This record gives sequence, C-alpha cells and structure tokens, in this order.
Amino acid sequence: MPSSNDRTLVILGATGDLTARLLLPGLGALLASAEVERLQLVGSAQEAWDDDRWRSHVAESFAEEDASGPQVDAVISNTHYVQSDVTDENDLRRLLDSCSGELILYFALPPVVTEKVCRVLTGLELPEGTHLAIEKPFGSDADSAVALNDLVTQLVPEDRVHRIDHFVAMSTVLNILGLRFANRIIEPVLNNQHVRSVDVVFDESLTLEGRARFYDATGALVDMIQSHLLEVLALFAMEPVPTLEAEDVRDAKAQVLRATRVWDDDPISYSRRARYTAGEIDGREVPSYVEEDGIDGSRRTETFAELVLAVDTWRWAGVPFRVRSGKALGSPSTEVTVTFEPPRQVPAGMKGNVPPNRLHIGIPLGANMFSLDLNISGPGDPFEVDPVSVAGTFGAGQLPHYGQVLLGIIEREPPLSVRGDMAVECWRIIEPVRRAWRENRVPLGEYRAGSPGPSGWSHTGLPGEGI
Repeated sequence: MPSSNDRTLVILGATGDLTARLLLPGLGALLASAEVERLQLVGSAQEAWDDDRWRSHVAESFAEEDASGPQVDAVISNTHYVQSDVTDENDLRRLLDSCSGELILYFALPPVVTEKVCRVLTGLELPEGTHLAIEKPFGSDADSAVALNDLVTQLVPEDRVHRIDHFVAMSTVLNILGLRFANRIIEPVLNNQHVRSVDVVFDESLTLEGRARFYDATGALVDMIQSHLLEVLALFAMEPVPTLEAEDVRDAKAQVLRATRVWDDDPISYSRRARYTAGEIDGREVPSYVEEDGIDGSRRTETFAELVLAVDTWRWAGVPFRVRSGKALGSPSTEVTVTFEPPRQVPAGMKGNVPPNRLHIGIPLGANMFSLDLNISGPGDPFEVDPVSVAGTFGAGQLPHYGQVLLGIIEREPPLSVRGDMAVECWRIIEPVRRAWRENRVPLGEYRAGSPGPSGWSHTGLPGEGI
C-alpha cells in the first residue's frame, strides 16, 4: 500500500463527539491494519486541552477498536494538540505552521463553521498536495452548496476535496454492486418491467445521543435523507459501471441524482413528517422530543421523514422510490427493499395468499444481511403456497466505515466521496419538500417513542396506497 510518510492528518473539532465516537476509532483500526505508515496526527479545538490530555483521548478512542501495534503506538506518542479558534486567521496560521509535509484537513465541524474556516484559508498558503475532508451536510441548500464548491475548489482541486459520506464506505459499495451485477438472476429483473416499488429505509431506535443542538437545527430530512439516503438510492439505482474508478462511479451516481425528483412534483401529497412523543425503548423511558435537553419545540423539527421520489431514467421510469428515516423507533429497519410485481398468473387450484417477492439489502450501521422472499408449495398441502425467505450475510469489511473513509483519503483515491455536483443535486431534490414544510402545507404528525412509527405509515407500497 502507498506510504503516508511526511503526511499530517489535522482534525479540526478534535474534542467533539464525531471525532471520539467515529473518526479516531476508525483511524486506530486503520493504523492497526498496517495499511499506512508514519502518519502524523494533530488535533485542534477551542477547548484548553494539552498534549497529555489529547494523547489520552486518542488512546481511549483507539482502544474501542482494540487497535494495537507499532503504528498505533507511534501515532499516540507523537500526536499533539493545538488550542485554536480555527475561524481566526492568526490561530489557523499557527496551527498550519505546526504541521509538516502534505496536509489532510479533516473538518469535524458544523457546516456553518466549516464554511467560515474555508474562507479564512483563502488568505493562507496551503502546502502542495493538501486534501480537504468535509463532513456532510455540504452547505444548507443548493445555492450555498454551489458557493461552497466554488470556495473549496479555490483552495485545492476537486480531486482533493473529500465530501464524506460514511454510509457508502467501500464494503457497502461492494455489497450492493456485487449483489446487483454479479448475479445473472437478479440484474435482469431490476427495472420498471419487473419492479413495483423500491424502499430506502433507515429507521433507528436511537434518540438524540448528545446531538440535540445540531439535530434541532437540521431534522431527519436533511440529517439522513439529504445527507445519506439519496446517496444510497443513487448507488442502488445507477447503471452498470465498467470499473470502480472514481470517475466511473461518480458519473453513474450523478446521472441518477439528476434524474430524481419528488413524485408527480407534488411534495404535499408525497412527503410526510412527524416527531416522537414520550415512550419506552428497550425498557428505557424516553421523554418526548420537545422535552429533550437543548430542544426548542417551536422549531417544529421532524424526527421522522418520508418522501416518494421518481427516478426518470430508462430503467426506473414509473417506479416509486420511497425514502424514509425515523428516530426513537421500536422496530428498527435499515435496508433497501425491492418489491417486485406480482406473478402474471397463479394457476387455478393453488391456494393461499401469494405475497410479492421482495429483495432486502442491508445498508450501513444496520444489519449486514440480505434476503429474498419467495413463495413455494407448503410442507403440508402441496397446493397451498407458503412464503419463505432465503438469506445470507455480507462481509463487514476489514475496517470500520471511518477507517475505510480515511484509507481512501490517504491513498488519494476518492471514488466513495461525494462530488460537488452530486451535493448540489441532493439539495435540489429535497428543496420542494423543505419549502412545503416551512409553509406548513404538510402537517407535523406524532408517534410514540418505541412504537413502529406514525399510525398508518407503511414500509412498502405504491403512491396513493397509505400515503
């Protein structure tokens, strides 16, 4: 693997939740795998930490992945911390001067702060070969995403901008693409002649988990659908690619996003929103969303969002894609579900219900499973149809998602990061829905924490059926 000699990873927002919970454990696993060598780590934030406290923090996070070995020890021993306000030009210059070699600037920061830092960076000279790794959401709407694209590409070329979406880390990409394109019995039927609907679902039992301030200003539509699930949709729906090179994968996903819009261009009929009330999850009492610490109930922030989208390509025209995500649910579900058209004819005399065939593909942070629902003759009466499911397990990959993300950045190969035009398209797709919600033309429903979700909301079905 390529050596990372004379390269420094600088984490801006080093004391935050993202860094401790995801970024540092992923880095520890990557170092333990010996995929990279002699990487220098620098942490920076406004908190008055010193090197010793930072090193202890790094070591604790690495231990979450049981990371050990000479590369792990070397990074812990040599890492240092620089207290700074990275929106201040003098502080930022002092931080950069403390680094050596090529830089990877990782923005573990809120989007507004990221934009301010990038504006300050335009007045500084960055080392040759600097890479920028920026967490989504990228911008706050389509116009701001265009402006931020212009800003970051003044700093470095587009191929050195990594808009991070850990949902489409390498193992997930290969799981979906392998299932689609390496099976003759699956790929020919994934089109509008055989598919009735597609659901992209990320329903979770987690609540705010310390993210109240960010989440209340964002909501499920932006936090999950715009930032992650549209990328999963594009990955699933894209046309076959000749290679997994960055240009091929990004072009195919961008084509899908350009062709995607709200069903019938009607965000009032084909979008829904809700937020959770008090309830119980796994024996734990959960307060209502508006009573959570740090929440302003007057914002009317949704914790559950659902859209029905059209993908106007030759393959998918006429097939509804239902995209949904919710928090504090008692029945988590994290998968892409393909519902096929019913059989053209079931022979007379065959008894029992004949449910549609469904293909289930697990997506990241949930079950690494896939299954196919089939109908066969029952074990008793051979004339009676019995549903069965054929299931398997995906390989989870050797690295956690953020380890895979960091490896792609360090190897200078960004096929999994989000290209600038794709970020803009994701905002463009949801903008009619955001506008309708801001104008209160779509009611804000409620559901009890620990329940399956809002009453009458089904996981599958065509537009007009239960929506």
